[in-house]
Amino acid sequence: MLSRFPLLRLAAAACVLGSTMLSVPAHAGVFDDTEARKAVLDLRTKTDSLSSQLQAAQRTILDQSNRIDQLNQQVATLRGQNEDLANQVGTLQKQQKDYYADLDARLKKFEPQQETVDGVTGSVQPGETEAFNAASTQFRNGDYKNAAASFKAFVAKYPQSPYQPTARYWLGNALYAQRDYKGSTAIWQDLVKSYPTHPRAPEALLAIANNQIEQGQKAAAKQTLQQIISQYAGTEVAQTAQSKMSQVK
Repeated sequence: MLSRFPLLRLAAAACVLGSTMLSVPAHAGVFDDTEARKAVLDLRTKTDSLSSQLQAAQRTILDQSNRIDQLNQQVATLRGQNEDLANQVGTLQKQQKDYYADLDARLKKFEPQQETVDGVTGSVQPGETEAFNAASTQFRNGDYKNAAASFKAFVAKYPQSPYQPTARYWLGNALYAQRDYKGSTAIWQDLVKSYPTHPRAPEALLAIANNQIEQGQKAAAKQTLQQIISQYAGTEVAQTAQSKMSQVK
């Protein structure tokens, strides 16, 4: 009997120990599951938060993208407007340049201009060239009477003109064409006296000699021809005068 009690005690102790050991793992398993669930919930919360943040960021990016598109459209519109304005400015500048060029050309018609006529350079007044050309046209058309009147008016109106010697020369020719030998000779003599170095001077003397020959004034003609030969030696007019000398007897 006594030997069985220790065995019973050992059995009871074993039961208690087994019960204790079984109860410990069950408690640990419950603890792990709760923590895991909490961790999952925390992770889900964080994930939802990140998802919300991501969506907010995407909306911001989309808004910024739309804003950039709008700004690009505005820039394109402004660039187009700038090109239009540049074209308008270019057109206005060209119009202004053409306007001032035309104005300058118009004003020059009312200002003296430097011209060279038969080797003589001088200041030509507005309308002066036109007046000389009109008289010259009358002469070429055979209208000697009106040509003489026009050249005479020109000589009186423009005394300082570089056209002056040439106008006198053709005035003498217009008078000669009307057989006004005295009048033409007087004009040519005045030309030679006033402009002795002008290219028309020896021509005027030769014309005077021809006048004198036609009027039978041979002595005077020889004297005039001799003046040409001595005063304008080496010129074509002097050679012509030399040839005429042998014809005047």
